[in-house]
This record gives sequence, C-alpha cells and structure tokens, in this order.
Amino acid sequence: MSQQLTLEISDEAYADLQRKASAVGISITEWIVTILSRQGAVASKVMLSVEQQEQARQKFKSHAGAISLGYATGTNNEAIDADLAKAYADEY
Repeated sequence: MSQQLTLEISDEAYADLQRKASAVGISITEWIVTILSRQGAVASKVMLSVEQQEQARQKFKSHAGAISLGYATGTNNEAIDADLAKAYADEY
C-alpha cells in the first residue's frame, strides 16, 4: 500500500533537492523518500519511553555531589589567586 503526498516548497528548496538527488543519480521523489525513511529510523532510536526517560534522569542525578574536593569551594579570591599564581609559576 502506498500513499501520495503533495508538497509546496520554494523554488530554491526544490532546486537544492533536485541538485542533491541528481548527485546520486536518483529522482527527487526517491531522494526525499530515502531521506525521510532514514530520519524516521534515527528518531525512533532516540525516542525513549517515559520509564526509560525517568531511569536516565535518575542515573544522571546520581552523579550529583559524587566528587568531593575535601574542602569547601566558593568565592575565596585569595585562595583562587594563590592557585592561579602557583599554576602559572610552574614551568611545564
């Protein structure tokens, strides 16, 4: 079974599509169908169920706070300046 779809696109878009189809030696219709089929396959791989999305979100959240430097960080400018001076003084 097949369906027919009619599109209205600008002359520039048509010329671009025609150029791309001609480059691989197929009709513009075949080129468009091929591209849409490929994108549909990619989209279905990327789309996650609600349960999978929640699992991914929880896995991501589990990384929050996983690294501890052993001291508080913040806006202690003197410590930041000292760290920068030490780093720039090192000859690599």
